[in-house]
Amino acid sequence: MSIEVGSVVEGTVTGITNFGAFVELPEGKTGLIHISEVADEYVRDVHDFLQEDQKVQVKVLSIDAKGKIGLSIKALQTKTAEDGPAGGHGGFHGPRAARGGRDFHRGGRPTNAAFEDKLSRFLKDSDARLTDLRRKTDSKRGGRGSRRG
Repeated sequence: MSIEVGSVVEGTVTGITNFGAFVELPEGKTGLIHISEVADEYVRDVHDFLQEDQKVQVKVLSIDAKGKIGLSIKALQTKTAEDGPAGGHGGFHGPRAARGGRDFHRGGRPTNAAFEDKLSRFLKDSDARLTDLRRKTDSKRGGRGSRRG
């Protein structure tokens, strides 16, 4: 099986760095899954998603003139989300919370209600903290700076 751009192959994770993971592919070739291509969500640490010697399915994104192979796991996850409703496909199983709070509707575009909830809680918390800070600072302002001389 030859490795071509767009093909899906199975490989073994051989090394993990702070910028991605190296994967040994068929024919003894090695490719890189950049940290931005590891998952369909923010990845702070690749170790949270992959371990060495783990078998992974990857999509070949690019092969440059020097033979460097760019790989993606995210491209396969995104593909399964666009194929149809969540449930029977390899990527998103179970209730909405298990899928990271995503809601898929007719257009195939995800809406992220969980993000809106978090943003709302953050704004309320932020307002409460600012109000508390203003109360503390206003009470101190009255006595400062008035006695000069």
